[in-house]
Amino acid sequence: MDKSINKKIVAWGKERGIVKPENTLSQLGKVLEELGELSAGINKNDSDKIIDSLGDIQVTLILLAADLGVDYAATLRSAYAVIENRKGKTINGVFVKEEDLK
Repeated sequence: MDKSINKKIVAWGKERGIVKPENTLSQLGKVLEELGELSAGINKNDSDKIIDSLGDIQVTLILLAADLGVDYAATLRSAYAVIENRKGKTINGVFVKEEDLK
């Protein structure tokens, strides 16, 4: 992830009063709203809406992480460190962890 775009997004959110701990629940609502828009884009096979929604989801997650005082890029690194050697099986398009297959 390009750290400079992350910083620009957080700065943009701060300039507009979005990035504040008291806005956490409101920002979570925005994440969910954007997920709904992505779902609609996928259901309608609307590639422009899908691209827009994926970007908007990232923006809302970056701002939510900032509200919570968490470095968004660090969350991705942490998640990857957990999954990089994970074993399992893909069933109906969903990856199932090895320990959950038993």
